[in-house]
Amino acid sequence: MKADFSSMKSLCLLRLSAIGDVCHAVAMVQAIQRQYPDLAVTWVIGKVEYQLLKHLPDIRFVIFDKSQGWRSYGKLRQDLAGQRFDVLLHMQVALRATIASLMISAKVRVGFDKARAKEGQWLVTNHAVEPLATPHVLEGFMGFAKTIGVKDLSPKWNIPVLESDSEFASELITETEKVLVICPAASKAERNWLPERYAAVADHAVSKGYRVILCGGPSQLEVDLAASINHFASQSIENKVGQTTLTQLLAVLNRASIVIAPDTGPAHMAVTQGTPVIGLYAHSNPGRTGPYMSLMQVVSVYDEVIRQQFPNMTIPWGKRAKGDDLMSLISVEKVIQQFDSMT
Repeated sequence: MKADFSSMKSLCLLRLSAIGDVCHAVAMVQAIQRQYPDLAVTWVIGKVEYQLLKHLPDIRFVIFDKSQGWRSYGKLRQDLAGQRFDVLLHMQVALRATIASLMISAKVRVGFDKARAKEGQWLVTNHAVEPLATPHVLEGFMGFAKTIGVKDLSPKWNIPVLESDSEFASELITETEKVLVICPAASKAERNWLPERYAAVADHAVSKGYRVILCGGPSQLEVDLAASINHFASQSIENKVGQTTLTQLLAVLNRASIVIAPDTGPAHMAVTQGTPVIGLYAHSNPGRTGPYMSLMQVVSVYDEVIRQQFPNMTIPWGKRAKGDDLMSLISVEKVIQQFDSMT
């Protein structure tokens, strides 16, 4: 199906989660807005993710609260009643997103190419992006912008924060300080590095004249991990885990000198702020999900793990490695070496 996008007036973006992915999506939607400044953009987004992006300019957000179960679909239908969009960008491969898309009326419904349009997505779209063999998630998203005629696909981010959030960060970190922010926790414990190794790197950073601040969300997993890192550290580490909102954290990451994180949302938040990131990867391919502007700084054992788990096999680009102890293969020495190369 061919479509002419030059005359479109309204666009709906469906990307519900997660934090890292919506950070990638911001670069795409702002590339669209640069080319089509008069386009009316509606973004159907998850409840948590909205808290990070709610101040984005010239976007109407419609919140999809998955915690409401089946009622969330009825609420979405109600929120979009009477609206028909020229274009829907269906950018989430998940069954709940496929179902949610049925609540959205649109003339042209753009989804992933056949190889990536899983969870029934191909059933609810009528237009596909170009296939990509080995894309980063951000590049995969930019394929949607390319499909509707966007020429400049270079990623740029403008995620505004309130003045009060900026003031919070400036009171925590002055402009002249060298600060390492460690966001140690991923969504699953198996993707976290060992607390004693985070502590060893933190001690090294302090010896190099850096303040070290731990940041993250309020979950018990994150609180316990931060406490364990502090236990093992011999130098002073400031623990702000669970003490920031998402937009406050964004402002803190903006003022950081370097960020260390596993495969987790704050790594990608830091990228949007232009802050260098040392990503720690074992389970997922950093070429696909690593911090986009800091891919050369990633410390990864993913390739060697995949070769061990699938010897002499051709592995799909997005294949995850399995195992509870894979992150232990990342050495303190490798991370310190990367840190020293950036300081």
